[in-house]
This record gives sequence, C-alpha cells and structure tokens, in this order.
Amino acid sequence: MHRTRFLALAATAGILITACTTGGGTSAAPTTASTAPSTPAGSAPPASQPAEAAAVRLQLQWAPQAQFAGYFAAVEQGYYDAAGIDLTIVPGGPDVIPQAAGSAADGPEFTISWVPKVLEARIGNPASDLVNIAQIFQRSGTLSVSWKESNITKPADFAGKKVGVWDFGNEFEVTAAAKKAGLEAGTDYEKVIQPFDMTLLLSKQIDVAEAMIYNEYAQVLEAANPETGQLYQPTDLNVINYNDEGTAMLQDAIFARASWLSEAGNEDIATNFLKASFQGWVYCRDQPADCIQYTVDQGSTLGAGHQAWMMNEINPLVWPAPNGIGIMDAAQWQQTVDVSIGAGIIKEAPPADAYRTDLAEAALAALADVDTKGESFVKGTVEVTAGGN
Repeated sequence: MHRTRFLALAATAGILITACTTGGGTSAAPTTASTAPSTPAGSAPPASQPAEAAAVRLQLQWAPQAQFAGYFAAVEQGYYDAAGIDLTIVPGGPDVIPQAAGSAADGPEFTISWVPKVLEARIGNPASDLVNIAQIFQRSGTLSVSWKESNITKPADFAGKKVGVWDFGNEFEVTAAAKKAGLEAGTDYEKVIQPFDMTLLLSKQIDVAEAMIYNEYAQVLEAANPETGQLYQPTDLNVINYNDEGTAMLQDAIFARASWLSEAGNEDIATNFLKASFQGWVYCRDQPADCIQYTVDQGSTLGAGHQAWMMNEINPLVWPAPNGIGIMDAAQWQQTVDVSIGAGIIKEAPPADAYRTDLAEAALAALADVDTKGESFVKGTVEVTAGGN
C-alpha cells in the first residue's frame, strides 16, 4: 500500500502569495494513492519495501497539474515506497511562497521552486539555506505572447507598449530581456501585472502577455475567436521565447535546507527521494498518457485536454537531459546568476554551495540500467481542445 499522502492546500495557507507561472488549477482534497506498482519500459523495478520509511514532505510550487507529473507517477508506480520514502505532497497555490515555506526550520524537507526566486530568498532572508539538489527542468518555459497585428517579435518592440507580466519573481526573464534591449519599465514601456490567466490579452487590454509554454499559451489556443467562432491558431500570434533571448533562467528544481541535509542520515534520504523522483520523470517521458491521468486524478480544475498539452510541453523542458536528469548545467546556472545580477534581482553571485550535484549523481548511479538522459527523446503532438476539456 502506498504511504504517500497529499495535503490540502489549506495546510499551507497563511504564507503570502507567490506567482508560480502555473495558474489555473486548484488543489485537490487530501487523497492517498492506491495504484499498484508496476514496472514501465525503461524503468528499474521497485526494490522490496523497507521495514521503515522516512517521512518527508514535498512542497509543490503550484496546485497539482502536469508540471509535477513525475512526482505523481513516482507515487502511483510505487517508486517512493520502494525507496523507503513516506512522502506527503503539499500543493502550492496563490497563497503559498514555496521558497519561504521551504526555508522555515519546520518546513518541508523538499521544495520545488525556480532558481532565481530561491537566490533572491537566500539574500533577502539570512535564515534561508535552501540548496539546489536537483535541476529537473533543463530549459525555461517562459514566453511573451502577442497578437500578430501588434508586430511585437522581440523585447525591443516593447517600447511604448503595455507589457503584461506576473509578479512575485515570475517576471524576471521578461524584464531582464527588456533591460537588455535598453528598455526600462515605467519609462520606456508600461509594466502591467497580469492575473494568472490570459484574460487581459484576450480582451486586448494589454499588448503582450507573459505565458508559460505549457499553460497560458495553450489557454489562448483553447479560446474561440469571437469574430470567427473558431479556436485561435498559432498563426494568430507572435511568440518570444526567452531561451532565444539569452535571458532564460533555470526554473523547476528540487531544493532542500542545508541544515536538514547536514543531519545524520538525511543525505541518504535525499538520494533515495531523488532516485524515486527521477524514475517518475522517466515514466512520464515514456508513458505520458498515464501521467496525464495521474494528474487529472489529483483534482486540477484544468481539464484533461489542457493537461495533455501541458504534459507534452513539460517533457521537452526535462528531456533530453545531457548529463542525466537532475544534474545542473553549469553554464545555465551561470547565465541565471548573471541575468539575476544584471536585472537587480541579486547584488552578487551566490556562494558555491548554493547547488550541489553529488546527491543527484548518487541517485543516477543507482539507476544505471535506466535511460536517465533521454537522448532519443522526441516531442509528441497533441490536439488543442476547446477550453482544455
């Protein structure tokens, strides 16, 4: 029987808001996974169940959705059980700052957050000792989306425009790209704080909107053009991808407190947690349809069609992982640091111990018979559905 538990969003209410760039879902009521373990193609078979499991918590960055499908899969496939992990998954949401929750002395042992947010938190909160122990997303999913007739094809075109962004640290890539183009918010363009949807763009109250390729971009394509009654098409839009602009920053990573890791036995627990999590992401790469269903079962208000789009876009952010899933790309780390400094997010580079790779490397070593790089990964295709249903 799976020991993994899911806490209601209310469990973390009271911690102030964070934008997670993944809006649109709500947390599920507490549930306990019940799917029997199986062995997918390309995954190591679960080991025998340890006599006692280590009780730990994983703080999600947002409400359950396919952004976190690898962890749901690790639950359903029994990987955490086999690794001796008694895991409680704590949903995030609009009243949770994951990096703040994870920094608390009694906070969750593992936290999913974006790298620049944690760098900012470490400097703003001397008590924060969060360390990146596994870089899950190898690429950024941030876009800026505008209507074709706006002729906004690069950040320099923001001049004189109403530029939508999310707040709470989600806007860094957009504002950094604008600054790189010589534009300052409030002087050269109007920065408009968006809600966590695309209503301002759809109603043409702003010229360009921030969007995640796996979420809000699809929300536009799932909407009907009132002039034609047909769904909007990619040809109706211009898209700026920040991986192409040199200001992309590392996003979803797994963090743990250095103080917790320093306690006896906790590095082993972390390694086992990472091993199971990596297996979950391998499963979602190879069996995405199952992972879509696992996500829907967690109670997101976003429909199965939207989750299918999301899963199809999340996988290319994880795969291929040239050095193995979870291993930091030093060049991408440096770019994230440089952009953060240039954008005024942090004043100086973080210490060398702000990330470590040894735990992820140990987890990968335990998965030697598993394809943890995904070198042959090919992105699939999905059909856009009206309203994401």
